[in-house]
Amino acid sequence: MAKERGIPRPLQTSITLGCTDAKGSGETLKIPASQGSAAPSAAPQYRSSGPSSCWDSQLELFQETSSSLLLRNLADCPALLWLLIAARATSRSTELQARRNFALPARPAARTGCAGRFLLGSASPTVMEKTCIDALPLTMNSSEKQETVCIFGTGDFGRSLGLKMLQCGYSVVFGSRNPQKTTLLPNGAEALSYSEAAKKSDIIIIAIHREHYDFLTELTEVLNGKILVDISNNLKINQYPESNAEYLAQLVPGAHVVKAFNTISAWALQSGALDASRQVFVCGNDSKAKQRVMDIVRNLGLTPMDQGSLMAAKEIEKYPLQLFPMWRFPFYLSAVLCIFLFFYCVIREVIYPYVYEKKDNTFRMAISIPNRIFPITALTLLALVYLPGVIAAILQLYRGTKYRRFPDWLDHWMLCRKQLGLVALGFAFLHVLYTLVIPIRYYVRWRLGNLTVTQAILKKENPFSTSSAWLSDSYVALGILGFFLFVLLGITSLPSVSNAVNWREFRFVQSKLGYLTLILCTAHTLVYGGKRFLSPSNLRWYLPAAYVLGLIIPCTVLVIKFVLIMPCVDNTLTRIRQGWERNSKH
Repeated sequence: MAKERGIPRPLQTSITLGCTDAKGSGETLKIPASQGSAAPSAAPQYRSSGPSSCWDSQLELFQETSSSLLLRNLADCPALLWLLIAARATSRSTELQARRNFALPARPAARTGCAGRFLLGSASPTVMEKTCIDALPLTMNSSEKQETVCIFGTGDFGRSLGLKMLQCGYSVVFGSRNPQKTTLLPNGAEALSYSEAAKKSDIIIIAIHREHYDFLTELTEVLNGKILVDISNNLKINQYPESNAEYLAQLVPGAHVVKAFNTISAWALQSGALDASRQVFVCGNDSKAKQRVMDIVRNLGLTPMDQGSLMAAKEIEKYPLQLFPMWRFPFYLSAVLCIFLFFYCVIREVIYPYVYEKKDNTFRMAISIPNRIFPITALTLLALVYLPGVIAAILQLYRGTKYRRFPDWLDHWMLCRKQLGLVALGFAFLHVLYTLVIPIRYYVRWRLGNLTVTQAILKKENPFSTSSAWLSDSYVALGILGFFLFVLLGITSLPSVSNAVNWREFRFVQSKLGYLTLILCTAHTLVYGGKRFLSPSNLRWYLPAAYVLGLIIPCTVLVIKFVLIMPCVDNTLTRIRQGWERNSKH
């Protein structure tokens, strides 16, 4: 282990511990270190002298940690020994002293609130009366000297970022227009004027809105050559012709401007690991300045994402202002489908019976009509997940090449396929829930009760139909299998699951099983129609049943896909996707 760490193993080393009580009497315990790579059974031997009562806490410690592997490595990691003994030594009357008969390369002391009490790798560890776990920072920095970071602005985000940096071992100085009136800063931070604060550090974080950047022109000489980190956001997209970071670079041309931290909220900095949004997009023209900012991001426990030059700042500033950008199309499309199908079903099942039969069927709008809308919407959205891939294949066959861009609307559609599938899965869940409550509905119980009473009075029973039983059971079975695969597709879309499979496995589930899900759900709807699928008696005002409309897009996709997988077509499409071009000269 020592050889792997670059620490030369001495031929013979030992650790001698001394313990003195209040009266001055003492004893020693010598722990020899194993040589080379001793077997686990070669546990070190102990030799003690003096009153045994002085070693109660130490003996209890070694009894609990009597693993031979741990004891064999105490000579390599003496700091571990001091940590273990300090954790158990609770008596104020006992002073632990130790001396080592060998020397290790000095290790840098951790920057903590109790750094003066316990130095890792020091020649003689000092007395430790209590542990300082509460004062440990969230992220340890390996530098011996505290790095100073300047923050312009004392708002919510500036204070949260300063507190996080203080916890991680940085020295923070705030720049404010009124440093004397600033009272909400975290303990340990210093408040100075802008010019004085800028002289304290070569990294300055600008936690100020763009509207107040004008004062920076007065500090051009002070800020020359320094790293300015712009963290600002705007109120709306494309509020200014250029990004805030580019505008800052124009105001202070001698500084190295880096865009960062604008995608992290003050609450995320305060909550630490409880918050899921930990990615920090970073961009800048100076690679060294950008690397230093990314190092700070890592030390804060966040994840830096290099986005390139400062030209990317405009896109980075748009990111926090976007509200579900990839979900808009699925939401809008599903809303339009639901509204259209709702009015379509109301016309057929509410208005039509009222006009011709004077029946009040408005109660159907609560459960019956939604239970028709949700499965149709789910099936249509599932078909729309695979329709753009079919269209893309047709375009490639028509063009004879894959080296031409698809239309923008098709590109956007293909990027939204995951969201379309998850929205479709949500509607499928609603359909399942609405179907489960059918037996407890008042209308269903009333109808079954009347039918039973009528049959009892007339002494008449309906004959059993094997074909109807087959249709009913097949309809239910296909629905269960289709919903199961639907859920499997949704689970595989989760990042935690998709990252655990390779590309071929992911493609098999999303493509092969996806089309199988579409086939089962389409068959489920076809069997539901049964014999009355195209029956003229099922038309109302020449309008077919709603589920007939829901079959148009899925059946179209499946028919085209069937043509595309035929060998004569599939071979040509495969060659095109491998780089072959129909009109290529080479």
